[in-house]
Amino acid sequence: FDHPLEMLAACHERIEDRCDLLHRLVEHLAQNGPDTQARQAAASVLRYFDTAGEHHHEDEERNLFPALLETDPHAAAALVQSLCADHVEMRKAWQSLRGALAGLEAGTASTLEAEDVKRFTALYRAHIQREEAQLLPLAQRVLGAETMAAIGGAMAQRRGVAR
Repeated sequence: FDHPLEMLAACHERIEDRCDLLHRLVEHLAQNGPDTQARQAAASVLRYFDTAGEHHHEDEERNLFPALLETDPHAAAALVQSLCADHVEMRKAWQSLRGALAGLEAGTASTLEAEDVKRFTALYRAHIQREEAQLLPLAQRVLGAETMAAIGGAMAQRRGVAR
C-alpha cells in the first residue's frame, strides 16, 4: 500500500487473469459441462469481482479520482468522468454475468453465455488500457507523496489491512 499506483496496476493483471479464466470456462463448459473444475473456476471469478474487483473501483472512485480532480481538474475532469461511466457499465455487465456464475458454482446452471463473457471482458480490457495509458501516468505526474500515502492508507483500510 506504500505504492498505490503499482497496486492498481497489479490489480489490472489479476483482472486480466480472471477475464482469461472466464473465456476458458466457456470453452470448458462446452466440452466438459459443469464439472467440479467449472464450479471452482466460477467460484474464483465470483470471489474476485465481488471483493477485489469492487475494491479496485472504490479505490479509484473514492480516493484516486477525487485526488486528481483536486490537484489538476483541467487534466483529469474528462478522463475521470469517462472512467466513472465505464465503471457503471462494467458493474451492470458484472451483475448480468454474476447470476450465471453463481448458478454454476451452486451446481444449478450448466452454461455461461459466451456473448456475456465477451461483453464483460471487452469492457474491462478497454478500461484497463485507458487507465494504464492515461490515468496512472497522470496520477504519477501530478500527485505528491503525501497524497499517494493517503490513497495507499485508504486502500489498506478498505481491505482491513493494518499499517
